[in-house]
Amino acid sequence: MSMMQEFKTFAMKGNVVDLAVGVIIGGAFGKIVSALVEQILMPPIGLAIGGVDFSQLKLIIAQAGADGKGEVAIGYGVFLQAVVNFVIIAWALFIVIKAMNRLQKPAPPPAAPATPEDVLLLREIRDSLRK
Repeated sequence: MSMMQEFKTFAMKGNVVDLAVGVIIGGAFGKIVSALVEQILMPPIGLAIGGVDFSQLKLIIAQAGADGKGEVAIGYGVFLQAVVNFVIIAWALFIVIKAMNRLQKPAPPPAAPATPEDVLLLREIRDSLRK
């Protein structure tokens, strides 16, 4: 089997195609959630805490010097923004998965195993029917 044929067999397996579709849809979903967080949720939250833009929050370690070198700062606001994005994405995925689970048919409950009393009763019925 040629390498091209092996690759074609591999690429056309259902799992690979499903994974590719999932990655593409996941990327698009991530952009939607990022826009939701950055453009819709964060402005009111920033306003509620005094007009603060999270992405601009930073801890300045060293100021810009006279020699023109830039300041040294820890940009913890970008980290906070990423944490908020993660929480919202996780929540959205939870809601989507929960809704999908509701749409699936519930599995029928497993049949209860017969107890020894049931077996004895069934044997008695069988024997009565034979007579």
